[in-house]
Amino acid sequence: MSNGNGVAETLSNAAEAVADTAKDIGKKVAKKAKSAVKSAKATAVKAEKAVAKTASKAKKAVGKKVAAAKKSLASASAAARKEVAALKKKGASKKAAAKKAVARAEKKIERKAKAVEKKVARKAAATKRSAVAARKKAAKKVSAARRTVKKDAAKVKNTVKRDVASAKRKVARKATKARKAVKKAKA
Repeated sequence: MSNGNGVAETLSNAAEAVADTAKDIGKKVAKKAKSAVKSAKATAVKAEKAVAKTASKAKKAVGKKVAAAKKSLASASAAARKEVAALKKKGASKKAAAKKAVARAEKKIERKAKAVEKKVARKAAATKRSAVAARKKAAKKVSAARRTVKKDAAKVKNTVKRDVASAKRKVARKATKARKAVKKAKA
């Protein structure tokens, strides 16, 4: 349906140009959203690695403390045995004193061992808490990025719809004017 002036074709070309521009904007927003999600995931991976590294360090430190405690227990036990042997040589009357000394040494060793165990348990718990916190923080960033992407995509979609509808209305108005002008010219 042509009026001889090419108005309809010009108007349809303008509408196509608006639609193409809207598609380009949509693609750019989607690309930026993907990169935001990607960076959030990378942050989450880094956080997990850091947590694993910290846990590994804590485990090594715990191992060293336990080994040191075992060594000190062994040395205290050996000292107690030597003391008992020396007391046996001195006589039976000092047996009671030897037993007391051994009991004291054993209690001291037990206290040290318990203190080391508590310290290790506290460090392990703190490491676990920091790992959980890092994971939660990374998850929050990822979900925030996803929400932003959805919002931006919806905005672009609405803008494109508005622009296309506006272009269609303009084309319809101009086509109507052109038809009226053609009718007047013919009449």
